[in-house]
Amino acid sequence: MGDEQARGRITTEREAVPTGRPTAGQEPREGAPETRRETDSLGSLDVPAEAYWGIHTLRALENFPIANRPISVYPDLVEALAVVKQAAARANVEIGVLDPAKARAIEQACEEIRAGALHEEFRVGVMQGGAGTSTNMNGNEVIANRALEILGHARGQYEYLHPIDDVNRSQSTNDVYPTAIKLAMSFTLGTLVDELGRLADALAAKGHEFRDVLKVGRTQLQDAVPMTLGQEFTGFAHTLGEDQQRLRDTLPLLAEINLGATAIGTGITADPSYAEAVRHHLSDLTGIEMVTAPDLIEATSDAGVYMTVSGALKRSAIKLSKICNDLRLLSSGPQAGFGEITLPPRQAGSSIMPGKVNPVIPEVVNQVAFAIAGADVTVTMAAEAGQLQLNAFEPVIAHSVLQSLQWLTHACETLRVNCIDGIQANTARLAQQVETNIGVVTALTPYIGYAAAASIAHTALATNTPIASLVVAAGLMSPEKVEKVLSPARLSGLEAITSSIPVITAEQISAHLASLDTKHTDETAG
Repeated sequence: MGDEQARGRITTEREAVPTGRPTAGQEPREGAPETRRETDSLGSLDVPAEAYWGIHTLRALENFPIANRPISVYPDLVEALAVVKQAAARANVEIGVLDPAKARAIEQACEEIRAGALHEEFRVGVMQGGAGTSTNMNGNEVIANRALEILGHARGQYEYLHPIDDVNRSQSTNDVYPTAIKLAMSFTLGTLVDELGRLADALAAKGHEFRDVLKVGRTQLQDAVPMTLGQEFTGFAHTLGEDQQRLRDTLPLLAEINLGATAIGTGITADPSYAEAVRHHLSDLTGIEMVTAPDLIEATSDAGVYMTVSGALKRSAIKLSKICNDLRLLSSGPQAGFGEITLPPRQAGSSIMPGKVNPVIPEVVNQVAFAIAGADVTVTMAAEAGQLQLNAFEPVIAHSVLQSLQWLTHACETLRVNCIDGIQANTARLAQQVETNIGVVTALTPYIGYAAAASIAHTALATNTPIASLVVAAGLMSPEKVEKVLSPARLSGLEAITSSIPVITAEQISAHLASLDTKHTDETAG
């Protein structure tokens, strides 16, 4: 992983350079040197004097100009890395391998980062080789340089507090990085679950609002039996509730860590008591009951938990995308489509067709789902590509899962705020569709029999006559009885049929069919 190489002694020499390397939006203090010279096992480089990061971060910036996205785009990852380093500092003091004064400075630096400070200093790219060493070293350097300031020293004076010897004490990238990834996923996952819950509540509220709005149900895009629009939206709410639970189920898996494993799981360079000490302090700092993996060799090389989380995310995204497909279809038109509901107009839909409004919010959620499905493939391939005692591809796994978590959270929020809350039912259109829909005849079959119901349906299609009118005209049921049987509560199954169902005799059915045939013949002759 490059930890041995990273452990090459860093030395620092400050010098004034007329044209220093550009920094991340930082201006040197007036009269101060523009760079400082840092040296590692590969040689020396000039680092911007005002930077909290150091030579290892600089090498990563030069080596991986890939995605143009620094790890700071995932604040939860930065904060997770800081809390792991904070727990390590506490544990190292407890077992007697770190000076308490240094530990206090490291802790303060970590607390500041957890509060949102210095995130812009975490500059290495999300796409990187080295199995996360660049991310770990970026964190070590930022924490060390801030701790040096706290102790009254200049940035880069590592003889007083060292990024590796002190901040990275008892650690390896191979146990720090996966632990930080899992913590970051846990933090972000909690935010997603909460937002998914708010979206489910919004859909449930629409379900209640539309509880008496009858509509035509459809199977295979063909007219089926009636239901209420409220039932449809309540179903959306329930399916998202299921996914909330599936996502929660992954949290205990993310709480299993391999801190103390160091390089490959044998615990080399760490005191035997370190693993339990750091686990305890990490649990205390995060409020999450962390568990040390029973087999650190296995835990250091295994990426199965990431596939589980990614799979749960894909499931949620695909189900949410299906809901958005339905919203787009139900709102299609407004004149030549389904037109059952109206989505809030969010922006002009065309540069050439005046007045056109598109379902832009469901569309963007669909695209988020497509991206998450693709990210799941990436996670799967990266997990499979691990070799022997380590998976070198955790950076792309972390990026893929954290991006999916972020995007799905934002997608749920914009769908709720900019779409669901403002949906309106087109009740008149829905009522007209139900009235002429032959699917309602299904509710009459227990009363008039299948044959009579089929004949009624055929006539209704041929004449565009409401089902209720044909049944009453044929004398098969009274207007009151038809009205009761075809009430929204009965049709949608909200009201159970508790009274006995009268049986229509064969003679009544034959007489009805004969009357329909005679009527049809007369109309044709006319």
